[in-house]
Amino acid sequence: MISKVIGWLLGISDVESVDGVSFSFAAPWAAVDPTWLLVGCFAAIGFAVWYYTRIQTGLSRLPAAALAGTRALILVMLVVTLADPTVRLTANRMLKPVLYLVFDGTESMNIRDNLTPDELSELSKAVGNEGTGSESAPPAQTRQQWVKAYLEKSDNNLIDQLQDKHDLEIEYFVFDGESTSVARRVSAGSDDEPSSPQAVAAELTTNGKVTALGELVSDLGNQSSRRLGGVVMFSDFAHNSGTAPLGSSGHNDPTPLDRLGVPIYPIGIGAVSTRDLQVEIQPPLKMKKAERSTITVRVSQSGAEGESAQVTVTARPMQGESVVESTGQDIVVGTQSAVFDTSIQYLEFPFIPQQSGRFLISASVDVLPGEVSEQNNQSSRAVNIVDDYIRLTFIENEPTWEWRFVKEVFHRDRLVGMEGFRTFLRSADPKVRQANEMFLPTLTPQRSEFFANDVIFLGDVPSEALNERFSRMLKQFVGQFGGGLVIVSGPNNGPSELINTEIADMLPVKLDRSLSIRASQPFRMEITPLGKQADIMQLGDTSSVDPLQPWENLGELPWYQPVLGVHSQANVLAQHPTDVCADGKTPQPLIATRRYGNGEVIYIGFNELWRLRRIYGERYYRQFWSQIISRLALSHALGSQKRFVLSMDQPEYQVDDRALLTVEAYDENFDPLTMDDLPVDGLQAQVFLGDEPTAQPTLIQLSESRPGRFEARVPVFEAGRFTARVTDPINGSPSEIRFDVVGATAEQRNPARNLALQKAMATSTGGKSYELKDAGKLVDDIKLEPVVEEISRSFPIWGTPLWFIVVVTLLMAEWIARKRANLA
Repeated sequence: MISKVIGWLLGISDVESVDGVSFSFAAPWAAVDPTWLLVGCFAAIGFAVWYYTRIQTGLSRLPAAALAGTRALILVMLVVTLADPTVRLTANRMLKPVLYLVFDGTESMNIRDNLTPDELSELSKAVGNEGTGSESAPPAQTRQQWVKAYLEKSDNNLIDQLQDKHDLEIEYFVFDGESTSVARRVSAGSDDEPSSPQAVAAELTTNGKVTALGELVSDLGNQSSRRLGGVVMFSDFAHNSGTAPLGSSGHNDPTPLDRLGVPIYPIGIGAVSTRDLQVEIQPPLKMKKAERSTITVRVSQSGAEGESAQVTVTARPMQGESVVESTGQDIVVGTQSAVFDTSIQYLEFPFIPQQSGRFLISASVDVLPGEVSEQNNQSSRAVNIVDDYIRLTFIENEPTWEWRFVKEVFHRDRLVGMEGFRTFLRSADPKVRQANEMFLPTLTPQRSEFFANDVIFLGDVPSEALNERFSRMLKQFVGQFGGGLVIVSGPNNGPSELINTEIADMLPVKLDRSLSIRASQPFRMEITPLGKQADIMQLGDTSSVDPLQPWENLGELPWYQPVLGVHSQANVLAQHPTDVCADGKTPQPLIATRRYGNGEVIYIGFNELWRLRRIYGERYYRQFWSQIISRLALSHALGSQKRFVLSMDQPEYQVDDRALLTVEAYDENFDPLTMDDLPVDGLQAQVFLGDEPTAQPTLIQLSESRPGRFEARVPVFEAGRFTARVTDPINGSPSEIRFDVVGATAEQRNPARNLALQKAMATSTGGKSYELKDAGKLVDDIKLEPVVEEISRSFPIWGTPLWFIVVVTLLMAEWIARKRANLA
């Protein structure tokens, strides 16, 4: 109580405890040397004494002394006021906690659930329509309409009860973004009049295109203060974009919920189980023309037990070697009947592609009567089908075990083969290089030959073998043409030989010439949490219980190449179990990847992967390197096709979007084309709906964004499959790319509420999960404590209530005393 009084006297409310009070003077003349302040105070005292002893006569000694003392104090305070007295207060004060109410404003909240009569009756009662029962059910409402009705009800209103029972402040947010989920503050009401539940309900929308709960939680954290005590979230929790709120499995970094640091109280709306079919296409990572591949289709169902539906798989060319090959007609891969006796089943479709190029593999399942959403009844994925081989070059100083076994693996690989594997072996006899086609005579062939590569391996090569032209072309090969680079460290030279070359700029690691290989203690490589999720680290078949178990076959490694540190854009997939980098905390990386420009670089800190062959032979060794090649080569155009490539910034668009068409264009020598190299009318794209234009196609002029790169925005105003066709100005042949425009977003593809995520968000944060029908229990369950704020403030004392009270008291005391003494 005393602390509160002191805080109030000094102008600060809600003070819980006072730790210290000190005074000083802000006026320079008083702060530097208080002599003049003392002179002024003594002068004021002397004047008051002189006045009441010499001027104001007729008073006895005691009244005169009292009046002189009072007047002296008043004058002294006026003098002190000129010195700008300042008080510094150190205290703790209690602040009201803040509760966030967050509402889902995405399109999934516009779904009308097929509720049972009992469910409908419970929801109707929860929103205040007790008279509505199963026999007189109203028309089905959307999820957002149920939320609005709940907010607007007059009796037992959740917001009113929270404000009545708890001393807190409520702030309102809705997330309804186009490409992510950010917390948009609801501005209904004013500072004088807080937002009413009805005003908040009026601002709720269903315009959001995605539910990105991880980004939403992060944004709430960015907008919050220390007073935030909890978050109440109304949603169907159908997370479908961005970072997961619970973080990635096995990752050690704090999750978005951890960083927010307050309890989440989720209130779920929407059917947990719906009548719905969902299909997912899973084509192989690599497919070759005229060879058999198997396409897997995953079909999930809810509410359709015992029924059946037809599943159809088709393939459609998106971009082929020519328009003749890319007719655009759907190729029916196969049709099967799926009987839904389990919630998930897999169907396999054999496929022998007869064309090469980029294809869109699609699967569709028949729509059953009563399905809530039809948007998830089809699934597509773009794949590359190659005609002959992937071009791979291995550059090494001398034949190592890794070089020997990699060569054998890819000689037998159906996508590389004898024709696709080439090597530059520095120690090889020049006669062998000339006689054997597998050996390259030089590191720097013609640009057209060098850039036709798809993946380049760089092994234990000394710096004197890597000339400036090679380094420059390799950097362009990765960054500009999207090629893949694999750096394999060796015991003799190591990646430190790349220091002061342009190659070093692309690596996932930071190099140091002073660091030599460490071979003092054998060790077992440790897979990082990120590595456990990486496709290239998954060994074994899909039925393997633990796809990381085959790495145990690698055994102990005898040495590795240490580095200075890890690049900020790198992903470390494997690391040393104990050794760290120069910062003293980052484990030494053994396998790391990094995106560089349009391509990717993979760093391996040893050349002992051939040890995977122990016990199992080539099984896992071949699988690892094949997955590396699939990742680095099949994500972009192959071989000489890299010279003129069409691409879209997204595989799928919404109606009214503006799709970005990009053309990477180079001449026969892979030198970038500019506007000066083009015909008078420049580079134009024909854009039309369907496979062939039924009317005059739309002509879009592409502009040069940089040498070799041309771009144009393509407006799309209706749903369907579009074709963009651009003619290569070098050889006159047209190239095509196809893209889909849909009228539905990801929000409508999975209509069921994610109850598991809803409960997990509550459990992991110390909150509690509710259904809309029993959300009223939140009022009693929620525990929000006032927030203690440590304050340390300096302010002029003459502006505080204390100063005002003292001055007024002294003036009143003198006035009353003078009246009683019958003085004017």
